[in-house]
Amino acid sequence: MTKLNVGLIGFSIGGHVFHAPFIEGNADLNLYKVTARKPEQQQMLAERYPAALAVQSADDIINDPSVDIVVIATSNDVHFSLAKQALEAGKHVVVEKPFTNYSIEADELIALAKSKGLVLSVHHNARYHSDFKTVKKVLASGRLGRVVNYEARFDRFRNFLRPGAWREENLPGSGIHYDLGAHLIDQALQLFGKPLSIYADLRVQRDGAKAIDDFEFILSFPETKVSLKGQMLAKLPTARIAVYGTNGCFVKWGVDPQEALLREGVMPHERADWGKEPEEIQGTLAILENGKDVNERIVSEVGSGEEFYQNIVAAIRGEEALFITPEQARDVIRILELAEQSWKEQRVISLAGELIS
Repeated sequence: MTKLNVGLIGFSIGGHVFHAPFIEGNADLNLYKVTARKPEQQQMLAERYPAALAVQSADDIINDPSVDIVVIATSNDVHFSLAKQALEAGKHVVVEKPFTNYSIEADELIALAKSKGLVLSVHHNARYHSDFKTVKKVLASGRLGRVVNYEARFDRFRNFLRPGAWREENLPGSGIHYDLGAHLIDQALQLFGKPLSIYADLRVQRDGAKAIDDFEFILSFPETKVSLKGQMLAKLPTARIAVYGTNGCFVKWGVDPQEALLREGVMPHERADWGKEPEEIQGTLAILENGKDVNERIVSEVGSGEEFYQNIVAAIRGEEALFITPEQARDVIRILELAEQSWKEQRVISLAGELIS
């Protein structure tokens, strides 16, 4: 079949780390046009993707009839406006997470895509991470028994601020709860379904900081308490995921290896061992099974970020259902909105009637 032409809007970290390598490695896609305004971006584009055309504006991509898919890897504040413009131009659209700043914007984009028969998806790529795929495997095995507590976190250490970074400003969609928290919420919804309520703790902790840099979400499910956390002042490693059931627990350290490789400029399609974790960060299952104590290392699943664009192509061609639907991504935004309300009002917020996926 003819390759689908992709226009990538945004060639900072989001574009050149998380999107371009997987687009380039997909035999059904052609990285056709990329917005690259800065000299260093233009140089990187020319070196890594010499066939791609560097353009100065989003309009150069959206208004090009040769473009089939528009990928939006920009700052959060223009996700909605660019996605709307691209859909109105008849393009399939991929938006970097978080989908939009507000759920009402997400609702509008969903309705627009449906009215035009276009594919609209959001890059919740953490679903393809080795750690998340491994915990799904453990839960599916049933060996933990009834799961009562699930804890997941993205902890980092950076006690200084990045000058000029929009994420450091107190703006809609900024803060690490919209960045890292969006991943954790999406993963929890995939594992446990619709939560009943949320309570949130959102703090600004670093000297001189303006945006949220520490968060905790407590989501209540019928049988499971889910705690999702992130901070910027964790100097020592913390457990990435811990799951507790009536038979014992599963604890997973370390993070999926794909991002580190992508930041080094490694191309996924050039590595036979892409997405494979080192043994030292594989998780441990500690349970009481058949009357005996079991302490077992669980071999991690392989991270597979390439599957995102494989599914996008298949969905456009009518060969597969869309794996990450805009409705799912919209629910993440709605939960983030209600998390901010929870912290502001210092109370638990019911999620009854709030989620659509």
